[in-house]
Amino acid sequence: MNELRNNDTQAEFYTGTANAVVSVKSFLNNVFTYMAGALSITGVIAYWFSSSESMLSYLVNLETGGMTIFGYVVMFAPLAFVLLMSFSFNRLSSFSLLLLFIAYSAVMGMSLSFIFLAYTASSIASTFFITAGTFAVMAVLGYTTKQDLTKFGSILMMALIGIIIAMVVNWFIGSAALDYIISCIGVLIFTGLIAYDVQKLKRIGSGVEYGTESSNKLAIMGALNLYLDFVNLFLFLLRLFGDRR
Repeated sequence: MNELRNNDTQAEFYTGTANAVVSVKSFLNNVFTYMAGALSITGVIAYWFSSSESMLSYLVNLETGGMTIFGYVVMFAPLAFVLLMSFSFNRLSSFSLLLLFIAYSAVMGMSLSFIFLAYTASSIASTFFITAGTFAVMAVLGYTTKQDLTKFGSILMMALIGIIIAMVVNWFIGSAALDYIISCIGVLIFTGLIAYDVQKLKRIGSGVEYGTESSNKLAIMGALNLYLDFVNLFLFLLRLFGDRR
């Protein structure tokens, strides 16, 4: 009888473990699907605006080169979207969050359309593939490592605050050397954050029931975090290796 009970207990344990693994993978697949969709929207919108003078004229006065009022709105709107999604997480439905995420990725596309005017298309493409490769490697590392990355995440977040302050300072002084240092540190920060965020999402996925309203909302916010990691890593790499026009 004891042996039968032990066998039943082991069977329940392995079944529970298998279900947890499936739940985590399903949750992360959801996260990466949302992220990939958002990146696709951003890329299409960015290319569309940069290749059309009529669309670009909404953002920039083509005669003077100055930004339009709508251009300034587009510049600061992404931050407003992130704050709205973060602070309204508990009140909004998963469908509402998804609509905001789609709108955010479209506005980001408008904002990033300027990179096509500053850098060559070939360097943008090569930098994108480098970013995608780096992201894939660090995502796998974050998913498979047994090392707890929590303490590294805290350090990276403090470093991120420091680099934001440095960027604001450099906006006034315009130092090329400081800009290069900021870009190098930025690459390191967001490379590390990819692994940290994936491990964090893996833990979240193991603690929620896949397919529920709560898990869908968490998947969207997780996709937002990884989207930000990807885009910022891409921009810092572009600043380092991109060929300017």
